[in-house]
Amino acid sequence: MSAKRLKRQQLKKQLFTKNRLVILNEESFEEIFSLKLNLMNVFVVVTISAILIISITTYIIAFTPLREFIPGYASNKLKKDATLLAVKSDSLALEVKKNELYIQSIKKILTGDLEYAKFKKDSVLNPENVDISKDELNPSEDELKLREQVALEDKYNLFEKAQSKVNLVLFPPVRGHITEKYSAKNKHYAVDVAVPKDTPIKSVANGTVVFADWTPSTGNVIIIKHRDAILSVYKHAATLTKTQGDVVRTGEVIGLAGSTGKESTGIHLHFELWKDGFTIDPTQFIDFE
Repeated sequence: MSAKRLKRQQLKKQLFTKNRLVILNEESFEEIFSLKLNLMNVFVVVTISAILIISITTYIIAFTPLREFIPGYASNKLKKDATLLAVKSDSLALEVKKNELYIQSIKKILTGDLEYAKFKKDSVLNPENVDISKDELNPSEDELKLREQVALEDKYNLFEKAQSKVNLVLFPPVRGHITEKYSAKNKHYAVDVAVPKDTPIKSVANGTVVFADWTPSTGNVIIIKHRDAILSVYKHAATLTKTQGDVVRTGEVIGLAGSTGKESTGIHLHFELWKDGFTIDPTQFIDFE
């Protein structure tokens, strides 16, 4: 016990023994600065300084923008920007996919790689196969009363106006003799109408020109997008009077008939009608003669 006590006393003496730190002028040995201290003072000062440095560093990392310069840390603004960019990239990817599908449809029109679908004559909407049960066909008592009431009203209604069942009325692009009809069997998904040279070609309905350019196989081609996702295609024109992006009205001249392109066999208009990526027989809606 005495040895341990002796060591403690010696350690305490070393810690609290006063020393003088003196700074002298090297040439004149004049005292410039002196400081009385002991090991305990040095230990306390060093400990407090370390605590202050750690506290200041922690504050800078946690509460100031300087942490952005430390590897592994990111600001809230950067996180928000990254999230916003991710959402925008997803939206752009969806738009790119839609544009690719649209461009594929245009390519099918230009290359002739077509798909055939049957449509009702009184509507350009693709019919859906609906399974209707017999119970649904039997009218209820309320329906029978309503039918009788409507029949009585119609019987004495002298001002009733007939309404067209056609959802879309199309204007003839040209008037002439059809040299080749629409035939899905022969893979001719258009009508060829013979007309004199430079006959004005007119738009079948209001719409926007989505393509107007020359192609090696079909010559000058113009494609117009109408409402209800309908496309009208005019090929082998001698010249085009509209460009891509132009808005046209029903019956407005969009080009002059001719015989351009390798596939042309004479002066005529090659006319196609599309709906939702499928071809339609134009003669179901247009009288060319």
